[in-house]
Amino acid sequence: MAGHSRWANIQYRKSRQDAKRGSLWTKIIREVTVAAREGGDPAMNPRLRLALEKARAANIPRDTIEKAIARGTGKLEGARYEEVRYEGYGVGGAALMIDCMTDNRTRTVAEVRHVLSKYGGNLGSDGSVAFNFKHCGQFVFAPGTSEDKVMEAALEAGAEDVLTNEDGSVEVICAPGDFHAVQAALSKAGLKPEVAEVTMKPLTEIVLRGEDAARMQKLLDALDDLDDVQAVYTTASLES
Repeated sequence: MAGHSRWANIQYRKSRQDAKRGSLWTKIIREVTVAAREGGDPAMNPRLRLALEKARAANIPRDTIEKAIARGTGKLEGARYEEVRYEGYGVGGAALMIDCMTDNRTRTVAEVRHVLSKYGGNLGSDGSVAFNFKHCGQFVFAPGTSEDKVMEAALEAGAEDVLTNEDGSVEVICAPGDFHAVQAALSKAGLKPEVAEVTMKPLTEIVLRGEDAARMQKLLDALDDLDDVQAVYTTASLES
């Protein structure tokens, strides 16, 4: 068993993304642009393929996606984004990894530092919290999904582990390079995950409740609201 309130946290994140669709589009388009630098053919570029899946799921218009790819491959001019990761701490000492895409590092680090300071966190040095996370593919299924069915499809396709969380959700973990093979196997078995992503999964969790959980949620929301922030990972598990 693993994960205290994985499902509640996932549902909150999904509802918030729906409420902030314009901001979500901006982040996905940046990801498509940067991913396309590694090659504009999604069949040969797994990162671009995943970014395009996110774009389609978010109903981003096709011409907008094509322009993002063209900017990434150099066929269209546009802002030149670079990837940068910041590490730090939030409420209760929970670790944070903050992935950004920016055309101005000075602006971005100032904004991240301001949010952390405002909501009770602080910026750490490179490598200060990275050991708390594992880079992996992750699929999460709703409570009530058959663990046996998920396990049969996932492990045969090369997944590393299948977990049942305390809230009843089922989680599949795989190596980043096996993400699409596992995804295809799950789809073939008729299994539709609520979350399918390559992520930084916390290896340990700090449970925050009540006021601490509310404060941490405000910090996470404020970071997510920054235009340059693509993703925030934390060891905090929030319970109301």
